[in-house]
Amino acid sequence: MGLTVNSLVEVTLGAGNSYGIIRWIGTLTDSGIIMAGLELEEERGVSDGTFKDKRIFTCPYKRALFAKLSSLLPDSRFQASHKREAEHSTGKLETVPPITTEQVNQILIGRMKGIQGHCNSCYMDAALFSLFSCSSVLDSMLFKSTAPRDTPIQNTLLHDIVNPLRSKGFVEGRHIMKLRQQLQKHGYSHSFTTDEKDPEEFLIVIMHHILALDPLLKLSAHGKVQDSYCYQIFPDQNHSLVLPTVQQLLEHSFHSSGLKLAEVPSCLILQMPRFGKKFKMFEKIVPSLELDVTDLLSEGPQQCVLCGHLAEEECTNCFKDPLFSQTGFKVFCKMCSSQVHSHSQRRSHQPAALDVPKGYLDHGKSHTQMTRDKLVLFAVLCIETSHYASFIKYGPNSEDWIFFDSMADRQGEREVFYIPKVQNCPEVGTYLEMSLDELANQVPRDMKGVAKRLFCDAYMYLYQSTSMCLYQ
Repeated sequence: MGLTVNSLVEVTLGAGNSYGIIRWIGTLTDSGIIMAGLELEEERGVSDGTFKDKRIFTCPYKRALFAKLSSLLPDSRFQASHKREAEHSTGKLETVPPITTEQVNQILIGRMKGIQGHCNSCYMDAALFSLFSCSSVLDSMLFKSTAPRDTPIQNTLLHDIVNPLRSKGFVEGRHIMKLRQQLQKHGYSHSFTTDEKDPEEFLIVIMHHILALDPLLKLSAHGKVQDSYCYQIFPDQNHSLVLPTVQQLLEHSFHSSGLKLAEVPSCLILQMPRFGKKFKMFEKIVPSLELDVTDLLSEGPQQCVLCGHLAEEECTNCFKDPLFSQTGFKVFCKMCSSQVHSHSQRRSHQPAALDVPKGYLDHGKSHTQMTRDKLVLFAVLCIETSHYASFIKYGPNSEDWIFFDSMADRQGEREVFYIPKVQNCPEVGTYLEMSLDELANQVPRDMKGVAKRLFCDAYMYLYQSTSMCLYQ
C-alpha cells in the first residue's frame, strides 16, 4: 500500500472507522510484526504515544493507537476525491447544493475539513470556503458560458473544489494548487503558485478576467454609474465612530464619497478600512447581521427618519447630527424637514429633493406599505499576522457560526503538509447579543474561543440577497 510515516490512514475500531496519521513504524515485541503508531483525529486512542511505559512518539492523551501496519488503509476521504477526478468531463456541468444548516455538523466540523492549505494559499482557501461552502449566491459563475481557454479553470473550480467541499466537506491542497497553476499560466501573475495575495485580487481575477461575471456592484455618483466587484470602505476622516457597526461604516463611506447604489446587489463584498494588512483603523468592528441598503439606493421610495412616512428630501448636513440615529441617511418628509431646519443650528443646511417614484407621490404611501431592502451576512474573512481565515454564519440562530482555518495545524518537518480545521464557535453569538457598551469593554485577549478574530481582525465582509441565491 506504500504507507509511510505521515501517511493519512483509516482504521476500523469497534465503534466504527477512525482517521489519523502514521507517526511511527516499527516493531514493539519480539514477534517481528510491523506495527504503526497512529495519532487519531479524535480521542479514541489509548495513550499519548507511550507503549508499556516506553515513549514511542508524542501526541495528545487518548489520541495514540498502535495497530498492525497491514490492517491500515489509506484515508478513504482522499481516495474518493481521486476517483472523482478521474470521472471528470468537460461536457455537462453538475453541482452539489451548498451545505445546509442541518448538515454543517455532519459534513464540515472537524480536523481535515474545509480546504487544505499549501504554500501561502490561505487567501484563496478562505475566500473559496466563504463563497461556496454554505452559500449559492455566486454559483452562476460555475455554469456560465466561458471561452474555451477558460473552461478548464471553471471545471477545476466546480469539480475539484466546490463539489467535494459541499459533498464531503474536504478539498485537498493539490486541487487549490492546480487552480493557482492555471491562473498563473494565464499570465495574471507570475507568483500565483508561491506568493501570498489579497483575497480581492484573486476574486477579481477569477470573476472578471476569467469567468467574465457581470459586476456585482453598480455605484451611482453624480448621475453616472460605475461597476465594481468589491467595495473598499473609506470613512470620513472626521468621523466620530469608536465601536462602529458595518452598517455605520458603509453609510459613512457612501456619505463622504457621495455614492449611492444604482440597484440592490445580489452579493456585496465589503473591504474593511485598513492601512495595509497590519494597521487597523478600529480596534473592533461589530458585524451587522443584516445590512439595510434602502437609504443607500439612488432610486426608490424612502421613509422619513422622524415620522416614517414618504421622504421627499435628504439633508447631507444632518447626517452626523447627534440628534438623529447613529445609522441611516437623514431623509425627511417635507413637513418634518421644515421643522428640523427651522432650528437656528440647521438653517444653513441645504436639503436636496429626492427622486421619488410618481406612484408613491400620488398615493403618499406610509411606512406600513414600504418594504426595506436588506442583505444578509454570510461570511467574514479575517487576517492575523498575514494569515487569512474565515467565519461563516450558516444558520438563523445566534450560535450558528463556524470558523475555518486552512492551516490550523501542520505535520512533518521536511515535507510539511497542513491540516485544515472547521470548528463551531457559538461564542460569537454571545458577544453579538451584548450591548455596545458591554462589547466595548471586552478585552480582546480575554474574549472566549475565536471571537476576538471576528471582532478585531475582520478584513472582508460578504453579504447576500437571499432572494437571489440559486438554491432556496
